[in-house]
Amino acid sequence: MPPAPSESHAVDVAALRRKVAWRILPLVILLYIISYLDRANVAFAKLRMAQALGFSEEVFGFGIGVFFIGYLFLEIPGALLVERWSARKWFARILITWGIISAAMAFVKTPLQFYYARFLLGVAEAGFFPGIIVYFSHWFVQRERSRALSWLLVAVPFSLALGAPVSSMLLDVRWLSLSGWQWLFIVEGLPAVLLGVIVLASFTDRPRNAQWLTEAERDHLEGELAAEAAAKTIAGKISVWQALRLPMVWLLVVAVTIGNSGGYALTFWLPTTVKNLSGGSDQMTLFYSALYYSCGIASVLVSGYSADRSGDRKWHAAGGMMATGILLLCSTIPGQGFGTQMIWLCLTALAAFFWISPFWTLPSLSLTASAAAAATGLINMGANFAGYAGNHATGWLRSHGYGELQCLHFLAVCFITGGILLSFLRLKIDRST
Repeated sequence: MPPAPSESHAVDVAALRRKVAWRILPLVILLYIISYLDRANVAFAKLRMAQALGFSEEVFGFGIGVFFIGYLFLEIPGALLVERWSARKWFARILITWGIISAAMAFVKTPLQFYYARFLLGVAEAGFFPGIIVYFSHWFVQRERSRALSWLLVAVPFSLALGAPVSSMLLDVRWLSLSGWQWLFIVEGLPAVLLGVIVLASFTDRPRNAQWLTEAERDHLEGELAAEAAAKTIAGKISVWQALRLPMVWLLVVAVTIGNSGGYALTFWLPTTVKNLSGGSDQMTLFYSALYYSCGIASVLVSGYSADRSGDRKWHAAGGMMATGILLLCSTIPGQGFGTQMIWLCLTALAAFFWISPFWTLPSLSLTASAAAAATGLINMGANFAGYAGNHATGWLRSHGYGELQCLHFLAVCFITGGILLSFLRLKIDRST
C-alpha cells in the first residue's frame, strides 16, 4: 500500500533519492567495473599471450566466446534468486568464485585449459548482470531506473578505458618468473575476492532491511515500489512462464542476440583491430583502445538521462544500435588513413554505448516483478550467447584469411540487423512513469 499523506510529507523525497543513490550505486558500479574488466582483459592479454602460448586467432575466438556459454547456465535462476532470495549472498558468491578463476587464467598452458578456464569464469559470473537489473527494481522506481542503469553501465567503458593503460603497464613486468600477461590476470582478478567479502558484510537487499534509512523513509520507498508493482498487476498479472512465451520477450532476445554479436566481438577484438590498422606498438594500441572506450562513458550517461526525460526507451535502443553499425561501416571506407579511421571508431563508440541502458529497462516496463526477472534472464542469455557467436565467428573469419575491414563489415551488419528488429517492438508504456 502507498504511504498515507502524513507519512509522505514527513519524508524529503529528493533527499531520500540522493541517499539511496549514494548508498547503492558506488559499490554496484565498482563491482561491475571489476566484473567487466575480468571478462574482457583477455583482449589486452592476447597481445602477448598469443605469442607466448602459440594460440591461433581461432583458438582465441573460441576461448573468448566459450565464456558466454558458461554464463548461460545460471542466467534465469540467478535473476530469480535476487528477486526471491538475497542479492547480498548471491553477489558475494559470484565475486569470490569469479575472482579466483580469473586469477587462475594466468596458469593456462594449452588451448583446452584456456577453454575450461574461460567456461568456468562464465559459470562463476552467471546471473550477475540480470541480478543487478532486478536489484535496481527493489530500490528505484521506473522513472529513475534508466538513469540508475546508465550509471551502472558507465562501468563498461570506464573499466575498459582504465584496463587498457593498467594492462599496458602490467604486460611489461616480470616478477617471480611469471610474464606480464600472467600478472595481468592475477592483479586484475584478486580484487573481486576482496569485494565479495565486502558485499557479504555491507550490502542491503531491500529498503525494509536498510538500517541506514529512517522508518519513515523505508515505509515511503517500499510504498512507492509496492504501488508501482500493484499498478502492473492490475493492468494484467503475468506469470514467469507466460512472460517467457511473450512475442515481445522473444523479439528482445533475437534483437539483442544479433546486435550484441557485433557488440561483444567489437569489444574483445578492438585491441587486435587497432594494432593491425595502425601498425603501432602494444602500448600505442592500448592507448587508442582506451580512447575508444573513453568516448563511451559520456554516451552511457547521456542516453540514460535522455531516455528517462523523454520516456522513450525503444528508439533510443534501436536507433543507437543501427547508428553503431552505420558509423562502423564508415570506418571501412577505402583510402582512409588510420587517423580518420580512429575518428570513425570513436564516433562508433558514442553510438555503441548509447543503446545499452535504455534497452535493459524495456523488460520491466510492462511485466510484474518475477516475470520481469525471468524475462531479463532469458534476454541476457541471448545477449551472452551473442558473445560466444560473435567472438567465435570473428576468430574463424580471421583464421580463414579475412582482413580487418571484412570483419568490421560483419560486425556492422549485426548491429544494423539488431536495431531493425528492435524497431518492430510494441510496448504499452505509461508515459507518466
